[in-house]
Amino acid sequence: MAIRATSHYTHDELTDKEFEELKNGCLKARNLSYSPYSNFRVGCALLTDGNELFLGANLENASYPAAICAERTAISNARMNGHNTIKAMAIASDSDKPISPCGVCRQFIREFGLKIPIFMFDKLGNTFIKMYLEDLLPFSFGPDDLGVITTSSASNQ
Repeated sequence: MAIRATSHYTHDELTDKEFEELKNGCLKARNLSYSPYSNFRVGCALLTDGNELFLGANLENASYPAAICAERTAISNARMNGHNTIKAMAIASDSDKPISPCGVCRQFIREFGLKIPIFMFDKLGNTFIKMYLEDLLPFSFGPDDLGVITTSSASNQ
């Protein structure tokens, strides 16, 4: 598997308007986080191929394994509204530096394709790093490994 030759500091896949919408969306979603145990708020925004924006925030639970991350909340939100394809995602926390999706979220995103750009922002939205899911999760296991071709994975392989 070859690492995609790309700049980690551009947003060529999106218009300026789409990029700002994603950035502002993940910062807004972070404020909706329910994180009384870790106090580590995370917000996610995803843009569908139809240019619809969906937000998600981490939701913690006293039974820690029952918590759900912002990325999975955003994807669930989009899916429950009839969307299967992800054009791009953005995440932000209260960290001074950009954060990346956890391993479980990387695998969850994988269900919807490999070539999804993920924009990881600092707490102010001033600094970001872009990576594609295929670079964050190399040699991944996905629907195609089980002989299943989904609408989203076929369009985003």
